[in-house]
Amino acid sequence: MDTLAEYRSESSRSARARLVELLREHALSIGEVTLTSGRPAQYYVDAKRAILLPEAFMVLGLLVAEHARACGANAVGGVPVSAIPVACAALAAPEPPPRVFIVRKQRKAHGLQRWIEGPALAADERCLIVEDVVTTGGSTIEAIERVREEGLTVVGVVSVLDRLAGGGDAIQAALGEDARYVTLSTIDEVYPDRPDRG
Repeated sequence: MDTLAEYRSESSRSARARLVELLREHALSIGEVTLTSGRPAQYYVDAKRAILLPEAFMVLGLLVAEHARACGANAVGGVPVSAIPVACAALAAPEPPPRVFIVRKQRKAHGLQRWIEGPALAADERCLIVEDVVTTGGSTIEAIERVREEGLTVVGVVSVLDRLAGGGDAIQAALGEDARYVTLSTIDEVYPDRPDRG
């Protein structure tokens, strides 16, 4: 797993630091919850509570669009609902990716019956998969597989926050050696005093 700050510009490091602050301020909730994976946790990061605010949306858009350019992606997307604001933030950046898409969890039963919604994507389109919070990585891996089944090329994955629960490693394994998983922040940065920190 990489963090964007390790290989990007000073402005990216500032944007990333601000994103961490905004996640800590607006998205972190302390208290017992059940995660999407079914696992219990003593805290929760609802990234959408931060990234759907103007400043975080802008900062996130800059970071995702920058990573899309770095890996040569011309389309950014992922599964609803988690990936939609992340991908759309990239569209609002000064140098946005040309296209954003949504990977459906079930094929639409009417209309064009597509798995991938949004602008038409060409065969072998270079796609960046995005996610808000990664725990086990299951939904992100499903998105990677679906995009590949549709004949598109996955050139990387970016998450807003990694809970450091093994999902990042699982995503990297699914990507293989030709693409990278990058997280913009980790739970250790957003909640350094968490009770389950190893």
